[in-house]
Amino acid sequence: MSEEIEIEFKSMLTQSEYEHVFRFYQLSPSQTIKQTNLYYDTVDWQLKEKYMGLRIRQFDNHAEATLKVPQAVGLLEVTDSLTTEQVEAALTKHRFAFDAKEILQRLDLLNINFNELRLIGKLTTQRGELNVPEGKLALDESWYSGQHDFELELEVPNEQFSLQDFKQFLHKFDLPYRATQNKIARAVAAQQQLDDRKEDPR
Repeated sequence: MSEEIEIEFKSMLTQSEYEHVFRFYQLSPSQTIKQTNLYYDTVDWQLKEKYMGLRIRQFDNHAEATLKVPQAVGLLEVTDSLTTEQVEAALTKHRFAFDAKEILQRLDLLNINFNELRLIGKLTTQRGELNVPEGKLALDESWYSGQHDFELELEVPNEQFSLQDFKQFLHKFDLPYRATQNKIARAVAAQQQLDDRKEDPR
């Protein structure tokens, strides 16, 4: 189990903008990592109402569960390590991973029933990540429910770094700032639209 405060800025990119920054940092496809995010909430959206997020992130040979809790500045991330077998077992049973012990304790303190959690969205990202003077930079290409997008994320080490500082960082690449929903919101909205079309195929 680990805990850390995340202070992060993000902006959507076009494909050409993404490729421009990718080339600038001399990244290659072999340096990127595939990760699949599975997002959870209750039927009545108890986590969303508290502005919290819950996900399982799958990598090639391991996984982790993370609960994101809003703080005065940034988000507190509570993370439990999982095996791929534990995640597969949870998916087979259509429930959240019982092995994420610390997260389940936090949810219990919030009176959120573990058994009420359900899968609400899925998103796969090919991520290129590197350290830059400003912090940790991630370049993401993502696929979810028929959608495909590109995003730049910058995680910074302290709260003194402002949105204006982030805009100046983007300006180095002649990139506009495009405010965006986080990945869980985009994935859930896309899944709901997909479900609505299935119910009403007209």
